[in-house]
Amino acid sequence: MSELRPLSYSSLRTYLECPLRWKFLYVDKLPEAPRSYFSFGRTIHSVLEELVRPFLVPEAVPRKSSGTSQRRLDEWQPSGPMVESHPRPLSKDELLAAYDRLWVRDGYSSPEEENRYKGLGENLLLRYYDQFLEEHPRPVAIEEYLQSTLDGVAVHGYVDRIDLTPRGGLEVLDYKTSREMAAHEARQSDQLSMYQVLVETNYALPVEHLTLYHLRSLTPHRSAARSATTLAHLSQKVGEVADGIRSQQFDPTPGRQCERCDFRGLCPEFREVPLEERQRLESLVDRFIQLRKDGEKVDADLHRVADELHAEAERLGVHRLPGRAGVAIRRREEEWSYAPDGVRPLLEEHGLLPRASRLDAAEIQRLVRDPTIDPAVRHEISKRGGRQVRWYWELDHPEPDS
Repeated sequence: MSELRPLSYSSLRTYLECPLRWKFLYVDKLPEAPRSYFSFGRTIHSVLEELVRPFLVPEAVPRKSSGTSQRRLDEWQPSGPMVESHPRPLSKDELLAAYDRLWVRDGYSSPEEENRYKGLGENLLLRYYDQFLEEHPRPVAIEEYLQSTLDGVAVHGYVDRIDLTPRGGLEVLDYKTSREMAAHEARQSDQLSMYQVLVETNYALPVEHLTLYHLRSLTPHRSAARSATTLAHLSQKVGEVADGIRSQQFDPTPGRQCERCDFRGLCPEFREVPLEERQRLESLVDRFIQLRKDGEKVDADLHRVADELHAEAERLGVHRLPGRAGVAIRRREEEWSYAPDGVRPLLEEHGLLPRASRLDAAEIQRLVRDPTIDPAVRHEISKRGGRQVRWYWELDHPEPDS
């Protein structure tokens, strides 16, 4: 396979959802059928770009160069007085003319559906127009193409809008035309996390806010900039996806997303067996089903006898039970688990999170056993975990007579 191309958020999400669909799209370059909601979203984004463009103040924020480091909010001072510009906004008639000119007609199932969307978009744009002019934003970029790296993997993307905040930081804003949106989506969005990386790599000011702007309700769902820990999780996710692509791991992942997939006819999960092969395979499948049923019965008997042996071993206080054909030996295995929401704050409080950043149970157990850590802290960490004990049996067969 050729060298790994830069990953966008869209391609990252596609691979995590279904690696085989990622291959169809990005390796085989198979086209997808146009869809109304994609066309509608593309149209609205294009019109908003024209609306916002007269307000751009790109010179207000310095770009990073090879010798420029990111400045903190409390270090930022404008190089001169903040001159309020008075751009001439589009009129409402000009806005609607742009809407007609930029309308994408692909993907609508009928003229009626297209008309419904057309009316929805007109109402949405006119309501947003009034609110936008009232907000007096200071956008420094719209539809900005940016590049960066995560875990050594090149990433890229187009950021809908970047605004200068009153405190001198940056706000990353992504428009959404979906029917509904909850506030927590902005706090949990990997897309916004990637945009923060892209913006802070290329601009000399820090990101202060990340916003998903829900256009249908005119609601900006705003969250604080991501922590280093959250960005580290995203970096790990990007690295795992890149490893999967490099090693050509393109197995399908069946799920609800299959209902809207254009490649079902090519996917082994849904591809039909040719008629001429079915009769030959029927007996083999039926034999497998019968063996599976027989195996389930054997498994049930095996577990029942193992439970009886365990009860006898407990009663007698022994771990080895002899039989004529060998010895059954009882072994003990324990497994710890920790809920991330329960243990992460404690590790952060005591500066231990870098030593267990994946919140893996084995990592946390090493902290619990580490004598250099305060015993009270180790005890508190241990209390946040749960232990499951499992008994199992091994067989020791006697050596055959020579």
